[in-house]
Amino acid sequence: MIPLLLKRLLHGIIVLWIVATLTFLLLRVAPGGPFDSDRKLPPEVIANLEAKYHLDEPVWQQYFRYLVGIAQGDFGPSYKYLDRGVTQIIADTLPTSALLGALAVLFALLISFPTGLLAAYYRNSIIDRLCMLLATLGISLPNFILGALLIWAIALKLGWLYAARWDQWTSAILPMITLGAAPAAYLAALLRSTLIDTFGEDFVRTARAKGLKESTVIVKHALCHSLIPVLTVMGPLVAALLTGSFVVEFVFAIPGMGRFFITAVTDRDYPLIMGVTLVYTAILVSANFLVDVLYSYVDPRIRTH
Repeated sequence: MIPLLLKRLLHGIIVLWIVATLTFLLLRVAPGGPFDSDRKLPPEVIANLEAKYHLDEPVWQQYFRYLVGIAQGDFGPSYKYLDRGVTQIIADTLPTSALLGALAVLFALLISFPTGLLAAYYRNSIIDRLCMLLATLGISLPNFILGALLIWAIALKLGWLYAARWDQWTSAILPMITLGAAPAAYLAALLRSTLIDTFGEDFVRTARAKGLKESTVIVKHALCHSLIPVLTVMGPLVAALLTGSFVVEFVFAIPGMGRFFITAVTDRDYPLIMGVTLVYTAILVSANFLVDVLYSYVDPRIRTH
């Protein structure tokens, strides 16, 4: 088990290095520069700015400086926010995006598991059709439309919640539902499909023939056996939710990392773009690594491979 995890860890480090390198190179070959704007700056001003941020150095030297900074946990200065470095911006905004993502993950799990289980157990019944109708709507409806509908119905018409605040626990309810609805619907549909196949397996029929309680057969035998496909998609899904959604943060005016990433792209703030991209990649790699660990507990046969 330990060699397998060390191998996954090494793969994750290689992925981080590849993403960091590609992001650096793509930004260097992209048209325009970080100080291009509608207001033309004098050449001497641009030269001073490039010297300040080491952009006048050879590309290989900039790349080496960039990798050394990453290794030290320093993503460099921001070209747009002169009083804050990229590391500080990420440290200030990532907890907000992570909190929203964690709540969305919890919402998705609490909704998807009962829904998928009910739909599979009562296959082809009215309960199954109703659950799959809700799942189809959740998958098909874009989150920016769902967010706008929730703001209109819950915040504006009913006045139950505020639409654009992030100062109390109720402020997270509408963004949590908006961000977690589609993953919940997708996981419910996936779990239903997997459970239907599992209910027809010989070991489930054997467990029932032994006289075990139906709840034990469902939870201990069928559900546990059906978690492998769910865990497979949970890695990237959790990573995407934990880093938040650009659209959801924009719709609900949440001061998360996604909003800074959007402004960094429009402002050509290269260090902030590279820093946020690398953080997203690190979270994705960590989520996949955690899934590999969970695999070994759900199915012990994986430990031997």
